[in-house]
Amino acid sequence: MIVIADSGATKTDWCLGNTKTNSRTVRTEGINPFHQSADEIKEVIASTLVPRLGDTTGVTDIYFYGAGCIPEKTNLVKTALAQSFPHANILVESDLLGAARALCGKTAGIACILGTGSNSCAYDGEKITANVSPLGYILGDEGSGAVLGKRLTGDCLKHQLPDDLCRDFFKEYDLTPALILDKVYRQPLANRFLASLTPFLSAHKHRTEIRNLLISCFTDFFTRNVMQYEYRDIPVHFTGSIAFHFQEEVKEAALRLNVSTGKFLKSPLEGLMDYHFETSSL
Repeated sequence: MIVIADSGATKTDWCLGNTKTNSRTVRTEGINPFHQSADEIKEVIASTLVPRLGDTTGVTDIYFYGAGCIPEKTNLVKTALAQSFPHANILVESDLLGAARALCGKTAGIACILGTGSNSCAYDGEKITANVSPLGYILGDEGSGAVLGKRLTGDCLKHQLPDDLCRDFFKEYDLTPALILDKVYRQPLANRFLASLTPFLSAHKHRTEIRNLLISCFTDFFTRNVMQYEYRDIPVHFTGSIAFHFQEEVKEAALRLNVSTGKFLKSPLEGLMDYHFETSSL
């Protein structure tokens, strides 16, 4: 049996099985070696993953794709996984390579992630050939949930949106300006807090002001990321909850810039299952 994992800032989706039809999936909290220690990652795996997978003695291969899995940090995840899966061959790669394999398979394309954070790459069917650094939600992460939430709160606090929208926003999340500043500047994981506000955008995207906000943010994503690759005559694919739920606005921004869009997957896991159950040897 093999285990496939796709891990973002907020959640990790796991699949255990030997074929796509004979497999099951579970979800745990996000694992990110850039922000978590080996012991913290081990705790997530041991306490929330292994008990839900059941018998793991037959696991031979693990493919883990995760946010923060840069080469200097992959051993943290490997060590944590090896403690619970001592007999498995373990491959740890970036969530970006996972997205590219899920979206493009073995053909060339541009793969984009729009979730809590954002990222993109050019992919030649085997490997990533170019990557514009996402830079995180303070300096970059255009089009991400964190940046959409940052734009929404900033526009409300600076009275850039109609008064009724701002009142509804503060009421729905029981927020005040002081509480927002505390959550963003003093409490941990401000990116998750900001991303958690995007359902308000989804519920009100019929409003012209919200639609314009969304298209502006996705236009920034294209111009500051995708359009730095050789993007003409090649499909631009998307995965992540933000891309999936706002795909109409993503497509509109792309159309205005003459960018061709391709697949939209809510999560890379299904595409990774197609990829790895076809070739399940490390």
